[in-house]
Amino acid sequence: MIILDIETTGLNPSVNGLLSIGALCFDNPEKQFYEECRIDDSDIITEEALMINGFSREQIFDQRKQTQDELIKRFFEWVDEQEIRILAGHNVGFFDLNFIKTKADKYNINVRIQYRSIDLCSVAQLIYFKINNKFLFDDYKENAMSLGEVLKFCGLKDERKFHNALEDVKLAAECFSRLIHGKGLFLEYNNFKIPEYLIQNK
Repeated sequence: MIILDIETTGLNPSVNGLLSIGALCFDNPEKQFYEECRIDDSDIITEEALMINGFSREQIFDQRKQTQDELIKRFFEWVDEQEIRILAGHNVGFFDLNFIKTKADKYNINVRIQYRSIDLCSVAQLIYFKINNKFLFDDYKENAMSLGEVLKFCGLKDERKFHNALEDVKLAAECFSRLIHGKGLFLEYNNFKIPEYLIQNK
C-alpha cells in the first residue's frame, strides 16, 4: 500500500497548480518519495492554500524546479517500482488522485490512475464502529470522521504550523498502523500514546 498526499495552490485542479507530491510504502516506510515542482503562469493561487502549506510565491514559481508534468511522470515511475501499488490516504480518491488525473490529462501524460483507493477516514470509521457499535456522526447524522477526529481517535495530534506532503503521509501511515495493527510505525510519534481500545481491538 502506498500512502499519498499532495500540496496545491487551491482545491480546483482545473485552475490551481500542483506544488508537491509525497508518498511512502506502508509495508516498508523507508521507501519514500517527495518532490516539488513549479506551477504554470496561468495557475491560480489561493492565499488560503499557501497559509496551509507554507509555500511562498517565490518558491512556487522557482524556474529551477521541475514542471508539474515532469513531477507527475517521476512519481508514477516511482510507483511502478513498488511491489504493492494500492494507493491510500486521507480523502485520497476525491482530492489527491482527482487532482493528479486532471493535471495528467491536461499535459497528455499517459499514466494509469487507479480508481480504487483506500481512504483513511473510512478505515477509521469502520474501526470506530467495531469498537463502539455505532458510527461517528454529527448533528445532521452525517459522517463526522474528519482528519482531526481520526487523529484524536488514534491518540495523535498535529502540532505543525504548515502542512508538508511527506510529513502528511507519515502521519497518515501512523494512523493506518494504529488502526490496523494497534501499534505505531514511526518513532517520532512515540510520545503520543496509542489508545488502549486500539490495542485491545487487535
